[in-house]
Amino acid sequence: MTDSSREIVSRSGSNLAFALAVLPRRKRRDMGIFYAFCRVVDDIADEPGIPDEVRRAGLQHWRDLIRGRVEHPRPGIETEFVDLCRRYFLREEDLEAIITGVEMDLGTLRFETAADLKRYCYHVASAVGLVSIEIFGYTDPSTRHYAEQLGYALQWTNIMRDVGEDAREGRLFLPLADLRRYGLTEEMILDTRPDRAKFQRLMKHEAGVARAFFDEAVAALPKADRASMRSAELMRRIYSAILDEMEADGFGVFEQRYRLSKAVMMFEFLKAKFT
Repeated sequence: MTDSSREIVSRSGSNLAFALAVLPRRKRRDMGIFYAFCRVVDDIADEPGIPDEVRRAGLQHWRDLIRGRVEHPRPGIETEFVDLCRRYFLREEDLEAIITGVEMDLGTLRFETAADLKRYCYHVASAVGLVSIEIFGYTDPSTRHYAEQLGYALQWTNIMRDVGEDAREGRLFLPLADLRRYGLTEEMILDTRPDRAKFQRLMKHEAGVARAFFDEAVAALPKADRASMRSAELMRRIYSAILDEMEADGFGVFEQRYRLSKAVMMFEFLKAKFT
């Protein structure tokens, strides 16, 4: 037996779990199941001490669930997930894109160009958004473009916020070509003490990339689907505000992990819930 989606979601303190609370009860429950799926497959890749072949076998099991090849899913999140896929006719290609993104995390990731990083962001964030909107419900095909662009924006912002934390773990997600453009090297970032002026210019550039994705998402969201996207819009406002806070503070990502105050979070939650 596996944990239920409710148990998995309750252990998470992420902004995504927070954003689900603005949804109607039925949608909140169903998004909880999808979010639990994302957590489970992500944990397969992140859990320390597990051989890669075991990780890949675990991810393949979830691929088989997506494709309907598991005859008897285990009680808990597996049966909940299979039922969710059937009720919403979730697209296999979107779900498998998420698995592909998790598999990408198994190796030592480096991205030469912004285009390379964008492809990664599609798998780990945009694909999540494309599945989410099927559960939220939408009427205009343009909303899929909104979800894809918002995924890029959220993940790009998250990568910027986590530069210091990632560097201390030997990870670097920023495009290497961008580092060279601003006179920085991979080693400078991993040592967590790059030239501050050069680093700020780099991060200001990356902030512009993220904002362009945010702007395109806003432009793509049709009026008819704004109400059903309230959870996604809450995430957009939260991460846009985090991006603004980082820039106003000079991108001190090696010294702190930026987050909004409880008061601001509550204001945004109430705005999403009741407007």
